[in-house]
Amino acid sequence: MLRYILACLLAFSASAQTRTGTVQVRVSTDHSDWRYQPGQPVRFHIVAVQDGHPLEGIKVSYKIGPEMVTPKIDQSATLTTAGLTVEGGTMKDPGFLRCIATVEHNGRTYRGLATAAFQPEAIQPTQKDPADFDQFWNAGKAALAKIPMDAKVTPLPEYGNALANCFHVNLQNIGMSGAPSRFYGVMCEPKAPGKYPAVLSVPGAGVRPYRGLAELAAKGVITLQVGIHGIPVTMDQSVYDSLGTGALMNYNTFGLDSRDRYYYRRVYLGCVRANDFLVGHHMWDGVTLAVTGGSQGGALSIVTAGLDPRVKALAAYYPALADVTGYLENRAGGWPHMFRAADGPLSHRSQDKIETSRYYDVVNFARRVKVTGMYSWGFNDETCPPTSTYSAYNVIPGPKKLLLALETGHNNVPEQVAEVDAWLLAFLKGAASGK
Repeated sequence: MLRYILACLLAFSASAQTRTGTVQVRVSTDHSDWRYQPGQPVRFHIVAVQDGHPLEGIKVSYKIGPEMVTPKIDQSATLTTAGLTVEGGTMKDPGFLRCIATVEHNGRTYRGLATAAFQPEAIQPTQKDPADFDQFWNAGKAALAKIPMDAKVTPLPEYGNALANCFHVNLQNIGMSGAPSRFYGVMCEPKAPGKYPAVLSVPGAGVRPYRGLAELAAKGVITLQVGIHGIPVTMDQSVYDSLGTGALMNYNTFGLDSRDRYYYRRVYLGCVRANDFLVGHHMWDGVTLAVTGGSQGGALSIVTAGLDPRVKALAAYYPALADVTGYLENRAGGWPHMFRAADGPLSHRSQDKIETSRYYDVVNFARRVKVTGMYSWGFNDETCPPTSTYSAYNVIPGPKKLLLALETGHNNVPEQVAEVDAWLLAFLKGAASGK
């Protein structure tokens, strides 16, 4: 009887085995560098893979066209183990052509994409440069300078490490109406006495707490990681979650109908105020100041370098807020895509809002960046499309280097981060030593 029971259990165990796994939809171009000349045709290859092996007999839907606008090709086919190669057409002007493929398998939808580049270094912005742009921002900086910094610095011993101390920093900043507001961040400094370079770290979009850059401070750099919303950055996560889905939801379009009331006026000037604090630090070397960030932080890095001549270098990942007017000319614009919708409740295409955007678009700050910079992004970014980021990059007059991680979307890969971090640290150490 025991043998019979064991045999039944083994038989049931074998028959009850099921299989699951994530499906990957892989899309690739027929040029390994993803680059084409205008008029040159593109072929995209699509394959769906599970557990390392291609799936067959499943339907794939694919759309091809200039990124972020209505596709010119919208078709479906059945995949074989060899995958599917499709003709993607071409582009006659500089830009990006994207293929997005989706498959459904076991009740789930999976998605992949690839983006072909057509002379991206020749992309020019659609955004206009206001004649009084410099006058407007010089007036803003002058108003900020009249407001005392009133710095309040509170130790954060649990945020530091063996080589770095950290502090919660609370600075007085210009407010939405010109009256004072506050600007917060976490500053980390080396424990060892000496003079050090400084870095301002500016944030990506959203509402969240921050812990500072203690690891970088341990390498001999004064760091200040800031939030932008005028609230302390060391509270419980639940506070930021509530604000992000409540009072600060869609903050990126608050006041967009007025250049004097737009949300980012206080933010851009707050970054200058953060630099005021850093250059006043008793351990600063008196020379070396850099700024870095990604997405919204990439935008703020370029903005701060364009506004503040004390900045000597920047490192920016996939900058947002670049050439936001692209959609007005039927091509991709930058996050937050406020002009993507032509009508309806999501549309911001009124002349006053378009005019305000000219004073805040990263493109117009990029035109004024004269210091050395490292920039990095991928071709598959759907949040900060490469058409928009190249629009800014191509008009930067200062020394610049672009590090591409082609297949990435709105994310980094470790190799990319390591190279950018090494570049930034080498600059800081080299500039501080006079090399």
